[in-house]
Amino acid sequence: MKLKIKKGDTVIVIAGNSKGATGRVLQVYPTTMRVLVEGVNLRSKAVRASPKYPNGGIVKLEAAVHYSNVQLVDKNGKATRIGSDRSTVGDKTIVKRIAKTTQEEL
Repeated sequence: MKLKIKKGDTVIVIAGNSKGATGRVLQVYPTTMRVLVEGVNLRSKAVRASPKYPNGGIVKLEAAVHYSNVQLVDKNGKATRIGSDRSTVGDKTIVKRIAKTTQEEL
């Protein structure tokens, strides 16, 4: 299934432990229908010393959230559903993502 949320979008969490938190989408996993959101759903993980973590220890990392638990944020900062607008220019069909609340292009 094609997901309407893309990498770099700003989303708000609408369900779960991180409900109400907003963040930017870092990665999208379409096969498992999950998204990785910056600063949301933090989990503790024990890591060994490595060049990335020189001291090792316990670090907080983001875990993926299910696609249904996030909603895109429009320019006013409110959660919105996503629609599409198809327009033809010559031979090509252009599909744009439209915010349902403001009817603006995302």
